[in-house]
Amino acid sequence: MPAIRMSRRQTLIGSTAFATSLALPSLSRAQSRPLITHGVQSGDVTHDGAVIWARADREAKMMIEWATTEGFADATRVQPLDVGAPTDFTGKLLLDGLPSDQDIFYRVTMRDLADANATSEPVTGHFRTAPMGLRDISFVWSGDTAGQGWGIDEARGGMKTYATMAAHRPDFLIHSGDTVYADGPMVAEVDLKDGTKWKNLLTEAKSKVAETLDEFRGQHLYNMLDRNVRAFNADVPVFYQWDDHEVTNNWYPDEILATDDRYTVKSMQLLSSRSARAFHEMYPIRSNLSEPYRVYRKVAYGPLLDIFFIDMRSYRGDNTANDEPGGAPFLGAEQKAWLKRELAASRAVWKVIAADMPIGMVVKDGDTAFENAANGDGPALGRELDIAEVLSFIKHARVTNTVWLTADVHYTAAHHYSPDRAQFQDFEPFWEFVSGPLHAGTFGPNGYDNTFGPEIRFAKHPSEAQGANLPPSDGLQFFGKVDISAATRVMSVRLMDVADTELWSVELQPVLA
Repeated sequence: MPAIRMSRRQTLIGSTAFATSLALPSLSRAQSRPLITHGVQSGDVTHDGAVIWARADREAKMMIEWATTEGFADATRVQPLDVGAPTDFTGKLLLDGLPSDQDIFYRVTMRDLADANATSEPVTGHFRTAPMGLRDISFVWSGDTAGQGWGIDEARGGMKTYATMAAHRPDFLIHSGDTVYADGPMVAEVDLKDGTKWKNLLTEAKSKVAETLDEFRGQHLYNMLDRNVRAFNADVPVFYQWDDHEVTNNWYPDEILATDDRYTVKSMQLLSSRSARAFHEMYPIRSNLSEPYRVYRKVAYGPLLDIFFIDMRSYRGDNTANDEPGGAPFLGAEQKAWLKRELAASRAVWKVIAADMPIGMVVKDGDTAFENAANGDGPALGRELDIAEVLSFIKHARVTNTVWLTADVHYTAAHHYSPDRAQFQDFEPFWEFVSGPLHAGTFGPNGYDNTFGPEIRFAKHPSEAQGANLPPSDGLQFFGKVDISAATRVMSVRLMDVADTELWSVELQPVLA
């Protein structure tokens, strides 16, 4: 495990408290000090603020203090928050008024609401605020955690990609979705082709598909049982978005699960509502009072970078043949208007559009329906018209230096889109980079269509002989790393694997006014 910005003593305190929380029965726990059960997280970091997350084992007062030194000299305390059963004892607090471009150390403590003398051991975390001026930026992105039955095998080192990413000491991680696989129950052991067994750490929540609110919560809490994930979360902010497996495979809002006997709850409206609540409870995402479970948002990260997180899941219509000449709902009118408005207003050199699915890959849902926007060769139809509208706007509004980052398809690739190769041609050339899985089965490759003219510059996926759903132990786990130079404004993109091998890279020259 790579070093993190905590002392050995603080790390041991956090680890011991976590291990104790798993071991103690509820009666003993009720008579003991509170515990912080799943580490700490930071997210949605800006130049002057960040969201901090933690979870207690009981009703408690969540208390945070922060400082610019690891020794917590002149620490600042924030207004505490009471946590309890309505949010599964999780709490999120916004730290604001922070100095820009500064390492921030924070310490979370839980005080028992029933006994003011009972206080947890503190758990410490770290993040760096975004700059207001020019400085180099480095971040990572990926997606797809704990899918296809591949959970935490502690004997194999757990979710090792998180440790590999942490060693780069990135400013943040973009988690591109499929943060959990709520539709993918696990079993205790899986036989591997090499004759060994994959042995999953199991919880009750991971033993069936998620239907209740508590079961959805348990999907997210499972990943935080992994020591690599907890260490990463304590040291590196994570910016989250979602895709389909937070609810179930290929879902759309009006779907009814009529033929899936695993589910007693058939309404996708009900399942997705419970999932969205759990998702926002379990991650340090800033709240939007006009739409509390909204995923799409902008994170401004200084003069070199704005990140636009979009949601390709919540506002779509049904999965159909996707060939409607007049278009089909995909991003939704409000999200499209927001994205165009924010892109036009951005003064950052680079504009990253963080998507939960690739644009030009054909992903089927059954024999005749499509899951993605892409629907086969030809002009833009159906959901593709939403993508076409955004791309055309970017061109005519003269929005420069847009780059798309995504995951979803369980392999890594670099795609270049150009109107010279496309059926729809009213856009400027751009890049899309795909990376994942973080810790799940590896698949691929997918097919592509020519609507927006994608060209595959690089792809790494299982060979035909290797087959599909390769376990994490086979080493085909991927993430991407992005570096932006303050001196040159050049964006360098590297596609990496769990062994920290650089598979492919490119340097993108910005268009400067």
